[in-house]
Amino acid sequence: ADEVLLQGVSGITNLITTPGLINTDFADVKMILSSAGSALMGIGQASGENRAVTAAKAAISSPLLEAAIDGARGILLNITGPSSMGLFEMNAAAEIIHGVAHQDANIIFGTVIDDEMGDEVKVTVIAAGFDRWDGGGSGSATSGGRPAMKVVADPKPTASLKDLFGDEPEDPLDSGDDDFDVPSFLK
Repeated sequence: ADEVLLQGVSGITNLITTPGLINTDFADVKMILSSAGSALMGIGQASGENRAVTAAKAAISSPLLEAAIDGARGILLNITGPSSMGLFEMNAAAEIIHGVAHQDANIIFGTVIDDEMGDEVKVTVIAAGFDRWDGGGSGSATSGGRPAMKVVADPKPTASLKDLFGDEPEDPLDSGDDDFDVPSFLK
């Protein structure tokens, strides 16, 4: 339990304080977590072949996660690895996380190059916004772990701009008061 807590605290502080190739900072953490309801965090580490994908899968099944992150509408994803980690590797890990997120999720991506990690890659995921579908209610889920959407009636058609501003004069500068239309130094 202490190790899990240590991973969580160090994961968030590393997101905020460690400069990276693509930085994530406190503003990113705040944006994902602010008024998003419950939040979950997962950290996964792996080395060897397919290390980024393995770390991403470990992050979404981390002991820090009390539930699956399926359907999260806000995700902060940070991938830390050595300089030998390529873009295809990072993209493969990001696709794993994107695959479990909501289709309209706001995913903030960051990456840190840290050669002190050796061959290891670490993926940190903070996911929030699970109960946003039904107005912050119960967060009931449908099959597949995705939150259920409320059906809302079609909105009433809005008036066109011409209807809204139809009674305005054709020339907005011509108000009929010539004293204000022409500056005094030009008269």
